[in-house]
Amino acid sequence: MAGAAAVVTVPSPATPPAGTTREADAPWPAAPPSDESGPRPLCIGTYTSVDGGGTGIGLAAYDPRTGRITGSGTLTGVPDPSYLAVHPDGRTLYAVDERQDGGVTAVRRADREILGTRSTGGAGPCHLSVHPSGRWLLSANYQSGSVAVHPIDASGALGERTDLVTHTTPAPGPGQDGPHAHQFITGPDGGHVLAVDLGTDTVYSYLLDQAKGTLTEVAQAHTRPGSGPRHLTFHPDGRHAYLANEVDDTVAVCAYDPGAGRLTIGEPQATGSGGGTNYPAQFAVTADGGYAFLANRGHNSIARYAIEADGARLRLLGTVPVGGDFPRQLALSPDDGLLFAANQHSGTVTVFQVGRASGELRPAGEPFASPVAVCALPL
Repeated sequence: MAGAAAVVTVPSPATPPAGTTREADAPWPAAPPSDESGPRPLCIGTYTSVDGGGTGIGLAAYDPRTGRITGSGTLTGVPDPSYLAVHPDGRTLYAVDERQDGGVTAVRRADREILGTRSTGGAGPCHLSVHPSGRWLLSANYQSGSVAVHPIDASGALGERTDLVTHTTPAPGPGQDGPHAHQFITGPDGGHVLAVDLGTDTVYSYLLDQAKGTLTEVAQAHTRPGSGPRHLTFHPDGRHAYLANEVDDTVAVCAYDPGAGRLTIGEPQATGSGGGTNYPAQFAVTADGGYAFLANRGHNSIARYAIEADGARLRLLGTVPVGGDFPRQLALSPDDGLLFAANQHSGTVTVFQVGRASGELRPAGEPFASPVAVCALPL
């Protein structure tokens, strides 16, 4: 599938015993100062099993005013950490191990100790997220089309998987060989979790039992056949979301019913690519709900949208060059002042200053070189 990295079987790393710390080239970036004006941490995901790939999770810091990135080493011992997420309390980092024998790994940020790796029960996990309660880790297995739930204990470490669901219906969409779960996130209501499956052209809604960590399917939302939905991003109002369709190069505004966990997908809209070869990857939405930004792989741009009608409408404002090749992922800084793009083929992270009133994007400094950069997580 276009834009998906090949999954390569590599030996599973041994889980280190308690008290063992993986070595890195330099200490983990310092926690942000209380005035938030000093350097802040940035973690970068990569593939370690491809030519020219990285050796682990890239560690860096960024200036929240200028956007300048300074590297500070690599956390080794985590294979193919292609997607990253942080616990709500900020103490633990989680990474997928995007391998044939898929896993998820927890890392304590204070001293870089790897707290262990758990199997996702599937192949090629490409996305993970932490439930807002901080008690559950959600992951999506791309190759096997399944989603998994793991408990998180008080230390941030992961327990044995509590559920695994494979998407069996509907049948795969045009050109697909099976289900391909690409994202697994919590809905704004906190009780429902949603899985986006590129292979079945479906977004699945599940009720999460927050005592047991088990899933009960409650709804399915279907895109146009052959759309290949990839990533869903919610509006702050909790009643609208924006879906990037990788295969047919479209986006859609969705309505969300938080009580039922039901998503309703709207009509396809343009990505700003002009009809050339393009695979939209992911939206980032500002905390005030005013603007949305879309990563366009192929067109190598970021599309800018004004969000109107209380979240129910996207208006394309135009595109800006991303300054790299194949932007796989976007992320806003915690204060929404900067937008980061991880550019897979050029091995760079580019940064933009975000105009709060206009949604304008201005390049902030030079691209930061990072091997096969596929995820940038500013903290």
